[in-house]
Amino acid sequence: NASKIIFNSHWSRKRFLQGIEGTHLNSEKLSVIYQCTNPVPINIKNKKNWIIFVGKLNKAKGYDLFGKAVLKILNKFKNWRAIVIGDEQRSLLHFEHKRLNNMGFVNHDKVLKLFEKTSIAVACSRWDEPLGRTSIEASSRGCATIISNKGGLPETVTHGIILRTLNVESVYTAIKNLIENAKERKEMQKLSMDNFFHTNI
Repeated sequence: NASKIIFNSHWSRKRFLQGIEGTHLNSEKLSVIYQCTNPVPINIKNKKNWIIFVGKLNKAKGYDLFGKAVLKILNKFKNWRAIVIGDEQRSLLHFEHKRLNNMGFVNHDKVLKLFEKTSIAVACSRWDEPLGRTSIEASSRGCATIISNKGGLPETVTHGIILRTLNVESVYTAIKNLIENAKERKEMQKLSMDNFFHTNI
């Protein structure tokens, strides 16, 4: 009797239909409407040497992988900084470095402003994200975005790095390559903005 069932990603729609057979699998009643954001003009020249992680600070979100990888990055690249936004009351994961800024919970508008200045964003979830708002918003603000190949995350970027293998070394290598290859990084940032389609329109 439902007139419509709406999913926030094709991955979510596919999961919903697992074990269901019949002609209704291709029904027009099953629609995907992505979460979205309002992109703004970004001058890539104003990007800072920042690496950002936004989300719950737990293993499901891959924060342990990011934390270990980014400490290695900060020790190797002295002119780069890392920003962590989020909290997790149950978490025992704590990473400290003089160029790692743990900001805790931050207002959403301020997060978007930080994305505008950030060069590299990382969303390395272990669990199957239904979609992935962090990577959508990071891409819309011209971040070179690194994501895991989990759930609907691959649907959030047009140009980014998708980690087929998820561990500390793969996260570290992806960040390292973007830092060392400025031309590739800036090209990815530009393409992310030019081809961004998760708009409010």
